[in-house]
Amino acid sequence: APPAVISIYLGDQLTTILETLSKEGNCEKRVREVVKMGTTILPELPKDLTDRNRTSPIAFTGNKFEYRMVGSSQSMAGPNIFINAAVARVLGEAADRLEAATDKEAESHRIISDFYQNHKRIIFNGNGYSEEWAKEAKKRGLPHYEDTVSALPQMASEKSLALLESQEVLSRGETLSRLEIYLEGYSKQIDVEASTMIEMCRKEIIPAMITYLGTLSEAIWKQEAMNLTVTKQKDLLTLLNEALGDTIEGVDLLHRAVEAAKGIRENPMARATAYRDTVVTRMEELRTHVDLMEIHTDKHVWPIPSYDDLLFRL
Repeated sequence: APPAVISIYLGDQLTTILETLSKEGNCEKRVREVVKMGTTILPELPKDLTDRNRTSPIAFTGNKFEYRMVGSSQSMAGPNIFINAAVARVLGEAADRLEAATDKEAESHRIISDFYQNHKRIIFNGNGYSEEWAKEAKKRGLPHYEDTVSALPQMASEKSLALLESQEVLSRGETLSRLEIYLEGYSKQIDVEASTMIEMCRKEIIPAMITYLGTLSEAIWKQEAMNLTVTKQKDLLTLLNEALGDTIEGVDLLHRAVEAAKGIRENPMARATAYRDTVVTRMEELRTHVDLMEIHTDKHVWPIPSYDDLLFRL
């Protein structure tokens, strides 16, 4: 998945063309590069001029834009509303300028130049995951909303509301109602995940670990009775016992956080914020304790399939 910083990948060739046109220069034909295979046996293959950048949220590939920011379980319909509305407005602006121009070809060049110069800060053809890009994006003033709850309110910004109204796509009330629906969906999703986590811990992980600690304690006691050194075994027992205690406490804290978030009924934004700031945080804390127990527990005792089981043993 691409990073949350909004940017567009055009590829070096198209970016160079736009840069040249915006400065009223002449485009020079470039020698097409070949893919280096590392062997002389295979024939040389021409490198795609719009080679895909998988770290870009929006990438131009050949003859289309790929929009990669939507989650795997989400619909593209919502983002398409905003994309189509924005494109329609810009095309309208371009059409107005062309219709009023006497020299349409010269005006078309000016339109391309103006649009590119005004918005080229969003073009980035490098590695979207790099720390350098995060700093550069901040310097360019590009949006960077790292979570759903931070991003959704942008639907209700004056700029977004005015855009949709000007294109007669959605009224303010219709946009705000969709915002509430999205916030409610987020809260319900986190609530389901947190409740599932609590149930898995209470009904499977905690009982299994209590039984395993009993078995481990008995084994250490027998080894000690035979005058064997059990220092490391006792360290392991202590580690698991402390992690189990932290897990039991973490489940209780998570349950309280969920109940507190559920209690916020009047304000969808406040409820979603509570789920993000408290419930998700408690879930992450609880996971660290459970992960610690998992890596130190007999796999035949652990009640839940591991990633290894899911990937290679089903």
